[in-house]
Amino acid sequence: MPPSRRLLTLVAPVAGVLLGFLDFVWIRWVPYPLAELGNSTAVWAVAAFALGWWVRSGAVRAAVAATVLLVVAVPSYYLAATLLQGDDLAVVAAPSSLLWMAFGVLAGVVFGAAGTWACADGRRRVVGVALPAAVFVEEALRFVGRARSGYPGGWWNVAIDLALAALLVVLVGRTARTRLLSAAVALPLAAVGALVFAAVS
Repeated sequence: MPPSRRLLTLVAPVAGVLLGFLDFVWIRWVPYPLAELGNSTAVWAVAAFALGWWVRSGAVRAAVAATVLLVVAVPSYYLAATLLQGDDLAVVAAPSSLLWMAFGVLAGVVFGAAGTWACADGRRRVVGVALPAAVFVEEALRFVGRARSGYPGGWWNVAIDLALAALLVVLVGRTARTRLLSAAVALPLAAVGALVFAAVS
């Protein structure tokens, strides 16, 4: 049963606060290479997807909720940095922070809606299952470039991201056919994501 509007209005911002705060905690105290998951754009995208998956129906409603989740998570991250590390809270209003919030709007719309697609039937389900896997494959491709340049733990990060991509396909895809099709679709989606990321970064 889909959550009520009132419940979703409460959960989305609270989840955003938790995502941002726990993300900073993860980066600060978890050892490498796992600490890189705290810097992972894929993890935040999948958080938006998970919220859409929980909503289950209503792509627009899921997209709005996921957008709130990601936009709130950005200042929450910097608030955690202020409380736990003594950073200047003014960075919340810095251009880089506002840019990350803008990315949060884009990712929230795409991956929040994808969460509901993964609960639907037909082609939408295949694309919905493929998208969260694709974002980890795209990130793995970026780590390949870093690993070739001698980035510490780079190949471990490639392996972790690819393992998470495969795990998502297995967990979210309900049938073997959906999993196989979604895995195939995830590869070109990852290539498109890599081009988009390169264009905006």
